[in-house]
Amino acid sequence: MKNALLDIIINSINNNFDYDDIKLKEIRYGLETLYLSIFKLIIIIIISIFIHTTTHLCLLLVTYGILRLTGFGLHTKNSLQCWIFSLSTFTIIPYLIKNLFINNNIYYILSFILLILIIKYAPSDTEKRPLINKKKRIIYKIITSINTLIYIIVILYTKNVLIKKLLFFSILLEVLLILPISYKLLGLKYNNYLSYRRKEVKKWNILSKD
Repeated sequence: MKNALLDIIINSINNNFDYDDIKLKEIRYGLETLYLSIFKLIIIIIISIFIHTTTHLCLLLVTYGILRLTGFGLHTKNSLQCWIFSLSTFTIIPYLIKNLFINNNIYYILSFILLILIIKYAPSDTEKRPLINKKKRIIYKIITSINTLIYIIVILYTKNVLIKKLLFFSILLEVLLILPISYKLLGLKYNNYLSYRRKEVKKWNILSKD
């Protein structure tokens, strides 16, 4: 079904736009990613309906998404890993937000530890999207750190238990996805912009010798 739908869309684009094969392959890859993301989200929402966590899931996607937008973080190597991670994460965490009791002292201690980790490790890039621009990395770090600090202030002062847990687990999830050890456990390269920089330096040295 997926391939048939993508074929129809690509053929329509090919008939209406003058794109070469490389461009069409890029579009197809993007559409395939979008299709899988939407399908995955539908499955997760269906599961959340059965375990009565749909509201918690939707709110988590927003609060976590804000941090992910500038903090970035790892992407799994393949579709299977992505499915396992997404289904487990966005099923278990909303369930914990709904049912888990967290003592205020835990919020006080862990929130500031998480803030330090955000400041130290965000943003965290991937091989496919290395954060090459130093200025952008600094801007992303500042924005992510400020958003995290705002979350923590709300966590510490709000009396709304749902909001506390939503923001806390959003920070926790983002931290887990930017830690070097998480990349190592999944066999992923960390600080990919450094590899890109080394390639550029090597290329420059070769050109200089010539």
